[in-house]
Amino acid sequence: MNVLVTGGAGYIGSHVVESLVQSGYTPIVYDNFSTGHAGSVPDSVQLIEGDIHDFSFLKHVLGEYEIDAVLHFAASSQVGESMVDPGKYYYNNVGGTLGLIDAMRECGVENMVFSSTAAVYGEPSQVPITEDFPLQPTNVYGRTKLMIERMLSDYSRAYGLRYVALRYFNAAGASLLGNIGEDHRPETHLIPLTIQAALGQREAISIFGTDYPTPDGTCLRDYIHVKDLASAHLLALDHLANGGDSRVYNLGTENGFSVREIIAAVRKVTGRSFTVKEEKRRAGDPARLIASSARIMKELHWQPRHSTIEEIVSSAWRWHSGHPHGYDE
Repeated sequence: MNVLVTGGAGYIGSHVVESLVQSGYTPIVYDNFSTGHAGSVPDSVQLIEGDIHDFSFLKHVLGEYEIDAVLHFAASSQVGESMVDPGKYYYNNVGGTLGLIDAMRECGVENMVFSSTAAVYGEPSQVPITEDFPLQPTNVYGRTKLMIERMLSDYSRAYGLRYVALRYFNAAGASLLGNIGEDHRPETHLIPLTIQAALGQREAISIFGTDYPTPDGTCLRDYIHVKDLASAHLLALDHLANGGDSRVYNLGTENGFSVREIIAAVRKVTGRSFTVKEEKRRAGDPARLIASSARIMKELHWQPRHSTIEEIVSSAWRWHSGHPHGYDE
């Protein structure tokens, strides 16, 4: 099966490409390298530099490579940036996806796996979060992803597009082979930021809020290993290839780890000490975000196999300690 992977040189996309290759698929990576890295894509994989706004080129690629399905990761994804530059997010995420699915429609490509987010839920009143919780995103990034989900639903009903939307919680970790990992610029995720502190690349790691109604006063998040995310994409792809209906699934582990627990895990794995600063809460940070993944476990028989916090942090540490400057080395 030939699979076009938009944004396939990015963090999650590149790990899914690795799993596709290992499972016998033929991925074709399509990326504009605004945030992705060519070094994350194996030499054996066709890598095409292109933008999802280039409608004519998209149609050419879909036809030239006889694409059977699309895995769509290409998007702007910084929550804070989305609030100060919403136009960029509606243009890239919503506008770009609209052009992509129109190109798919014209080329007869009917199947898509879409990279969505837990940000579509906003600040839920309770956990664990199931797929039928109210969808009330509190930031522009989450609103664009929800808008895309609704667009996919409309296209499914009207034109026969079939899709699986995967709502990620906190993707983390690195390839079990140690060859690809997380290289965001700027970095905003807790685990790589804490590892940077362990490497001496930043003066300290900050805890934003220590008075939340949680066991240790810091926020709880559901961390899922990027390898487990990748396995869910392959199951979703198989589901669609076998004629399955359009679906929406959460992807998490149903366990929450606090900021303090993550910092402690990094100290344990790395054997290094570093400075921790306690800061005031950030606006819009929910106390708890924990997924229920019961639906995808039941329907697609997905199981997270690498998402203990020790394995997540250990794999991230292997990558960052071996690539202290990311893909620039």
